[in-house]
Amino acid sequence: MKRLTTTAFVLSTALLASTGFAAFSAHAQAGLPQTEGEVRKIDAAAGKITLKHAEIKNLDMPAMSMAYAVKDPALLQKVKPGDKVNFTADKINGAFTVVSIEPRK
Repeated sequence: MKRLTTTAFVLSTALLASTGFAAFSAHAQAGLPQTEGEVRKIDAAAGKITLKHAEIKNLDMPAMSMAYAVKDPALLQKVKPGDKVNFTADKINGAFTVVSIEPRK
């Protein structure tokens, strides 16, 4: 029975990793909700991204367009203006900040 449990755990871990689950940030894993949006503008020099997005429930923010700081400037290289995206956002040091972002497939 122990061998079956171990095998099931290993297989489920491999499956989750292969679906990109391991790529999610620690914040996304900590329970920040994914929000759908569209990239409107990227300002790499300022480390900001403008998104038109649905309601961000954890920030009690209605749907709108707004510029956000990004937690990691490398996130800006994953997307371009016009991309439909899924992202997580949080308030970090008083600023609304995109924590993770991925193009929607």
